[in-house]
Amino acid sequence: MWMYYAAIGLGGALALVALYLASCVRILNEYQRGVIFRLGRVMPTPKGPGLIMVFSPVDSMMRVDLRTITRVIEPQDIITRDNVSVRVNAVLYFRVVDPMRSVLEVADFLFATSQVALTTLRSTLGQAELDDLLTERDKVNHRLQEIIDKHTEPWGVKVSVVEVKDVDLPEPMKRSMAHQAEAERDRRAKVINAEGEFQAADKLRQAAQIMTPYPMAMQMRYLQALAEVASEKNSTIIFPLPLELLAPFMKSGRDGASTATLTNVRPEDASPGARDSSQSGNANGSGTIPATVSGNGR
Repeated sequence: MWMYYAAIGLGGALALVALYLASCVRILNEYQRGVIFRLGRVMPTPKGPGLIMVFSPVDSMMRVDLRTITRVIEPQDIITRDNVSVRVNAVLYFRVVDPMRSVLEVADFLFATSQVALTTLRSTLGQAELDDLLTERDKVNHRLQEIIDKHTEPWGVKVSVVEVKDVDLPEPMKRSMAHQAEAERDRRAKVINAEGEFQAADKLRQAAQIMTPYPMAMQMRYLQALAEVASEKNSTIIFPLPLELLAPFMKSGRDGASTATLTNVRPEDASPGARDSSQSGNANGSGTIPATVSGNGR
């Protein structure tokens, strides 16, 4: 009989041991590590991944996630170096590289890293100018990453990327920047137009030098222009008129102008009779004044 009870007791004990061992089984995923504390002392190396044994209540385990964690830094009101008030928010990417230090060196590495990033964002962007914050975004992000990573390195946390997400400017500053951008575009357009005129003038000079020894080349260019105009299906007719045809008319006009100049003789050089008649006409107030008459049908 006593053997029967002994067997029952032994079986119960084995069942309790099996239940205890089953309760001590822990499974860690590939991206997890377990920091084991045995009677308050940390084990030399973290456990995992896979199946591990935690003999409670002697042992206690803290799980640490090794994946990259993303934290949004709350929007911060910042005054830049050139006294412009902006509102900036950013995104922080970091991960745990040393599970032991992330548990032993800081109470909550997630909260601590977020607070370090927040204070670093305010202090670093406050030393930058607005133009650098808008145009040199990569340099600003790299500097933020270096500073935050230097603070979190003793905790076993590696900050991989810090990105300034949004920069909210005041409305007057937005209008001023829009005017500046418009003026810059106008300046570029004028410079490009001037460069085009310069290049066109140079090409025209070269073309003139080529066609000067060959007068027929100009006539061929006239005919080509006529062909181009005729292909547009319009009613405009262009007749090229060489300047040589206008030369006689221009010459006769210059000759007439010089003749009129010679006929204007001063009163001192005229005859006494003409001088007397001129003086008498001036005295009577009825001198001859040339006039231009424009008829309007009356």
